[in-house]
Amino acid sequence: MASGPRIGQPAPDFTLPGGVLLDDAFERRDYTLSAARGRAVVLAFYPGDNTAVCTKQLCSYSSGFETFEGLDAEVWGISPQGVDSHEDFARGHGLRMPLLADADRETTRAYGVAAPGIGVRRSVFLIGPDGVLRWKHVALLGATFQSLDTLAEQLSGIKTP
Repeated sequence: MASGPRIGQPAPDFTLPGGVLLDDAFERRDYTLSAARGRAVVLAFYPGDNTAVCTKQLCSYSSGFETFEGLDAEVWGISPQGVDSHEDFARGHGLRMPLLADADRETTRAYGVAAPGIGVRRSVFLIGPDGVLRWKHVALLGATFQSLDTLAEQLSGIKTP
C-alpha cells in the first residue's frame, strides 16, 4: 500500500465530479479540494455505494451533519462509483454530504488508499482550513469505520495556524 500524504504536509489537491442532495434535487458539479480552503474538510474514502458498512458509515456522518457544520467542516464521500450511482445512494438513504466519483482512482492512489479487489481502503483524512493534512485513519480490513465522535474530537483540535 502506498503511504499517501503525511500529517503536517499539504493534502494532494484534486477535482472530482460529484453531487449533493439538497431537498429533492441532486445538484451535480465538480469539487476541488483547494477551493474549500478556509474550512476543514473530511475526506471519507469508501469502497462502494449501497454496501452494508459504507451505508452505515455515510448514514452516520449524514445524521451528524450539524456536528460537522458546528465545527466549520465539510464532509465529502469519495468512491469509484459514478455520479449516477451516487445519486441513487444519496436519494435512497437521504445522505446530505457531497458524494464524489473517483472512477479512474487517481485521487485514491494520490492518498495511498487503493486496494486490490475492493478498489479503495476505507479511510478518513481531515484536512485543515489551510489545506494541510491534520489527521488520518486508513483501515486494513475496512469492516468498521471511524465514528462521528472520533472525527468531531479530532476536528475540534484543528485550528488555522
